[in-house]
Amino acid sequence: MKKPNLSVRGKILGFLLFWVELSSCQSKNEQIIFTVKNNLEIARTSETISVPAVKVEALMQAFGATNLLIKDAVTGRLLVSQVLDNNADGVVDEVLFQTSIPANAEKKFLVVGSKNGATQQPKSKFTTYSRFVPERTDDYAWENDRVAFRTYGPVAQQLVEQGKPGGTLTSGIDAWLKRVNYPVINKWYKNNLQEAGYYHTDHGEGYDPYHVGASRGLGGIGILLDDSLYVSKNFITYKKIAEGPIRTIFKLTYAPWPAQNNMITEEKTISLDLGSNLTRFEEELTTKKALPNATIGITLHDQKGNVQVDPKAGWFRYWEPLDDAYLGTGLVLNPAFMQTYKDHRVKLKDRSHLYVITNPTNGKLVYYAGFGWSKSNLFKSQADWDKYLATFARCLASPLEVKF
Repeated sequence: MKKPNLSVRGKILGFLLFWVELSSCQSKNEQIIFTVKNNLEIARTSETISVPAVKVEALMQAFGATNLLIKDAVTGRLLVSQVLDNNADGVVDEVLFQTSIPANAEKKFLVVGSKNGATQQPKSKFTTYSRFVPERTDDYAWENDRVAFRTYGPVAQQLVEQGKPGGTLTSGIDAWLKRVNYPVINKWYKNNLQEAGYYHTDHGEGYDPYHVGASRGLGGIGILLDDSLYVSKNFITYKKIAEGPIRTIFKLTYAPWPAQNNMITEEKTISLDLGSNLTRFEEELTTKKALPNATIGITLHDQKGNVQVDPKAGWFRYWEPLDDAYLGTGLVLNPAFMQTYKDHRVKLKDRSHLYVITNPTNGKLVYYAGFGWSKSNLFKSQADWDKYLATFARCLASPLEVKF
């Protein structure tokens, strides 16, 4: 029998070992594993996770940010993700995705680089969206799969100041009540052009019955001095920063406005995540003199509702009847910002509010404001809405822990 050529066998074995090692190296270079941990004894549902760009910089340089995939390390399932540039400077800051995690549990995920990753990205049935709306004077509107909001621009202000119809003078926030999980902003504005007042009637998708007027609406701010609230007028500029399946972001600026003998410059960055009933406000107030407070307001309308608060946990709400249903509005913030709150009720129209009076840090304040409508089938009672706000506050105080 002819003996095998050990030299050839050795070369083949060496080549195979080299190939396996090379493949392993490439695999490690093409993916990064990380862990997301829930330290609370409550389940977390559809929470947004941020993967900082600095943690995946090598993958971004090798494959490009849009070719990065987020994968469940156990099931191998690809997850919907969104590349985000937080300040529109052309540099990617983070990659977002959402996940649900049981109480006191953790999950492992992979960031995978792929040459054609952009074409492999799973498509979401839902989205976030925002835009400037010149066809309706000059609103700025934003929405996700649960809620929609709008606020008002300079032309709307000018119409009021010139005594012309069609204007709105307020920096308050309006709520559009949705009971569908798809976008409605474009449809409602388009139909409103053809049928005036279209979105003030519920055609099966929801409607806008929420009155803002001269009030703060749902989460507008001001400065409270001697029982008077000083506020800005309508926004003067806007900048859309991002939109996608996980988050939309935009920035509004306001003309300087007086608070007694102090001039205030205001800029706010607003964002909304998929699956959330609360939109995030990041206020930046600049003053020449010390800022006594920043007061967030929720209008109490005709005062037929009731107020519930938990200042230590950082949540505040108003539950009121609205047409043939109920609406819960609310605020959540870090209690460290708190000064106090006031259930402020007066006879003057649009002047009754739940005030949350805060101490901004170097003029900056972050808070969340939003609503739950009983016809959305998400909140049937005020107890449901209270539970949502309390849970949101707990999760805000104990964010999911991400470890690379």
